Amino acid sequence: MDYSFKGKNALVTGSSKGIGRAVAVALARGGANVTINCSSSKAQAEDVAQEIRDMGCKSIVVACDVSDLKAVEAMVKQTVEAFGSLDLFVSNAVYSDRQLMVDADMDGFRRTIEVSMWGALHGVRAAAQQMLKQGRGGAITVISSPHAIIPFPTAMAYNMSKAAIDHMARTAAIELVKSGIRVNVFHPGWIDTPGERKFFTEEQLREGAEGLPMGRMGTSDEMAHGVCFTLSDEGSYMTGTTLTMDGGVGLPWWSKRTEGKQ
Repeated sequence: MDYSFKGKNALVTGSSKGIGRAVAVALARGGANVTINCSSSKAQAEDVAQEIRDMGCKSIVVACDVSDLKAVEAMVKQTVEAFGSLDLFVSNAVYSDRQLMVDADMDGFRRTIEVSMWGALHGVRAAAQQMLKQGRGGAITVISSPHAIIPFPTAMAYNMSKAAIDHMARTAAIELVKSGIRVNVFHPGWIDTPGERKFFTEEQLREGAEGLPMGRMGTSDEMAHGVCFTLSDEGSYMTGTTLTMDGGVGLPWWSKRTEGKQ
């Protein structure tokens, strides 16, 4: 299903690849102009922007580190200068290292929190400020994770960050609801994205996917449908809630690798 975003202007952080890219393209498919954000993958970001332009929508690329508040505020300003307003914001940019807490490189630990937690807050804050200035409402979606609920080992900083931004988003929702700005959370499951290759080989991904409740990883396009719903007019009575599309990861299930070992 494609949603209509005609006349809307959007900003998606971390949108040069993976879920962020799929969301940006889906928004443009619905008619939105979209700012593509990346930290370093500018060539990939330009490819996404060109794909959006080929659909007849406007798109710019802004490379910035979302852990830098001033840079995020400048990115929102650039979006407004390019399109005239900011109506839709998706916080998607993340960073993560995987180590046991007792062995963790604290530079990587802090970097995870700076990008995944502070980066999300910076984006939500700057987007909300602009939407309040415009005075016509808006929609914000924070892409979080089941890590906010499930204490996956070797991912403490990421788990902490995701738990924090879930509560951040709900607090923002109650603070902004009277202004017509909706804020929701989206929980994807284990999704087949380039980012997973940082932690797993292709063989590990294949074996891990077979052990999931649905027997496969999710796709970025599937996640984009869910995110677009939270931003759409069809989701207009939805704020301060969490939409989960995790393929059953959060259910009390045993993977194939543990069957018979209970």
